[in-house]
Amino acid sequence: MQPGPARIVIVGAGHAGGAAAANLRQYGWRGSITLIGEEPLPPYQRPPLSKAWLKREADADSLLLRPAAFYAASDIFLRLEQRAAGIDRQARTVLLASGETAEYDRLILALGAVARPLDVAGAGLRNVLSLRSAADADRLQAALHPGVRLAVIGGGYIGLEVAASARALGAEAVVIEREARLLARVASPLLSDFFRRQHAARGVGLELGAAVEALEGTEVEAPGGAGVEAPEGAGGAVTGVRLRDGRRIACDVVLVGVGALPNDALARAAGLACDNGIMVDAASRSSDPAIYAIGDCTRRPLPLYGCSVRLESVPNALEMAKQAAADLCGRKPPPPEVPWFWSDQYELRLQIAGLPIDAVQTAVRGDPDGGSFAVFHLAADDTVQAVEAVNAPAEFMAGKLMIARRRRVSPDALRDKARALQQLAA
Repeated sequence: MQPGPARIVIVGAGHAGGAAAANLRQYGWRGSITLIGEEPLPPYQRPPLSKAWLKREADADSLLLRPAAFYAASDIFLRLEQRAAGIDRQARTVLLASGETAEYDRLILALGAVARPLDVAGAGLRNVLSLRSAADADRLQAALHPGVRLAVIGGGYIGLEVAASARALGAEAVVIEREARLLARVASPLLSDFFRRQHAARGVGLELGAAVEALEGTEVEAPGGAGVEAPEGAGGAVTGVRLRDGRRIACDVVLVGVGALPNDALARAAGLACDNGIMVDAASRSSDPAIYAIGDCTRRPLPLYGCSVRLESVPNALEMAKQAAADLCGRKPPPPEVPWFWSDQYELRLQIAGLPIDAVQTAVRGDPDGGSFAVFHLAADDTVQAVEAVNAPAEFMAGKLMIARRRRVSPDALRDKARALQQLAA
């Protein structure tokens, strides 16, 4: 479809939805653009919520992706505090919970992901929180101060970032992880061990291989689930985490960080193809040619690896926003990208490029004990598939280039600091 008077509705005013609206105007879309979001804020950055926002180093304006005035100036109609309740594909309308409707010629679903609930007794107690939105971050920020005992359930990126922020605020923190190591699903064992040592050295308690049996509180559990604050007077506050081995970890606040699920219920109800996310093609088109889907709610092809995956990251959201906007505006699609991720913990910046799909060997460049190093993951034929870099931006950038160019580099060459990265990536 060429740019014209057609109507585009974007459901989801997060990073992906906000970027899609801006890209459409940048690429020349002349029709109407309506951006619908459940929260009261225009599109904002979520990564700072677990770091700078918690540590009170950022203000509300610094969170915004673009000034609020940008949307009116760009003729993008913002409909905030509105929840989409259904999609009528035949009539091409989105039904809102308010009873209103939004008519579309093309629809973009940017629904994001939702926190995976913790299915144990006590999950509805007060001060059992999750972290997906600015409102969640405000509740967590209000609860963290010197002397507070925080229990983090889940040793992934969000859990470790919050533990680091809590320590910076003078709170006590313990991370409870079901697997035998931190970051078990997303990082190499060497990286897991590095961050285990870093957190332990800063006073974070670590319970690995520990399953949660129940959360305990001062009164009976209130109705609700993980991250849902009990109504006033309906239930007590959390006071401890009971592990399956019988031990009890006392706490004042619990952060549940056990992963996220694609927010694809709206798409499923509308009959769109879904499989651990809304299924889309390389142009972010769903099984309905009038509907696109972008960001955390999707499962998308990765041409570099010849597979389809669901990714949760800001770079992925931005890339898919470009794909959808380019296709809608009749532009050449962006080149296949190398997926990448990052995490800031203390003074450590972790940057990851690529995915270790089909990787069978690793090469470490630098010294983990020195706090600056990179782990390269290679296939059997020495093709670089992924790189994990800690305080090593040059290694990250060179690795990302090697992955994009499908370079074959011997592990010995990668380990040799005397070999120039630029030459290896060329």
